[in-house]
Amino acid sequence: MRANTVKRTLAQGGVALGTMVFEFNSTGIARAAAAAGAEFVIFDMEHTGWSTDTIRMLFSTARGADLIPMVRVPATQYHFIARVLDVGAMGIMVPMVESEEQARLIVSSAKYPPAGRRGAGFGLAHDDYRGGDVFEKMQRANDEVLLIAQIETVQGLENVDRIAALEGIDVVWIGHFDLTNSMGIPAQFTHPEYLRAVDRVLEACRRHGKAAGFMAGGIDNGKALLDQGFRAIAYWGDLWIYQQGLREGIEALRAHVGARGR
Repeated sequence: MRANTVKRTLAQGGVALGTMVFEFNSTGIARAAAAAGAEFVIFDMEHTGWSTDTIRMLFSTARGADLIPMVRVPATQYHFIARVLDVGAMGIMVPMVESEEQARLIVSSAKYPPAGRRGAGFGLAHDDYRGGDVFEKMQRANDEVLLIAQIETVQGLENVDRIAALEGIDVVWIGHFDLTNSMGIPAQFTHPEYLRAVDRVLEACRRHGKAAGFMAGGIDNGKALLDQGFRAIAYWGDLWIYQQGLREGIEALRAHVGARGR
């Protein structure tokens, strides 16, 4: 496994910028993101219905790009986590993390013994189909995999300090829509209770030396998040970026047509 530059950057207190992919499962999407300057891409399995075969294809092209390919699995289950690691994921995002025990299951599922219980299969996609010392491969995989726990419920918020404290969890990421839903204030991102929840997550990350993560819904939003202390930022998702760019272009051309007609 090659070096996980995003994990190293975050471990050293730096900032990593990337994006998420929900819609465009094409062979060029990771390379296009890398060419745009993204340091990582997170392919989503939670809301897309994408299968492991789709993820395998995406990773087979992403691993040749100059970025770190990751995936958000649908749930905290061993077979989801271990399978996407075997097909080449260098990072795992897990939604709806609510307890220290659940976070331990994530670490256990993603790490080889003695740190975890990931099943041993080598000469596969994750180690680029190469031979070599198996023990060294296991150690390197354990060192390089990046693990992201999403805080998206009131229970997860209540346990965020224990989740952030757990060795093996690298990033604590706020799922803002689900968190506000769980709090009974859907999409009210200026509500005092939500703002206190954000501060609570940031404080837990600072206390335990972990990076706080968030998906920014625009440039101004991303700047504000960086100023707050978030260090792992996904700049939006593919379909929304496409829609925004297309909308701006169409509206500008339509306005030009209108101006010519006067």
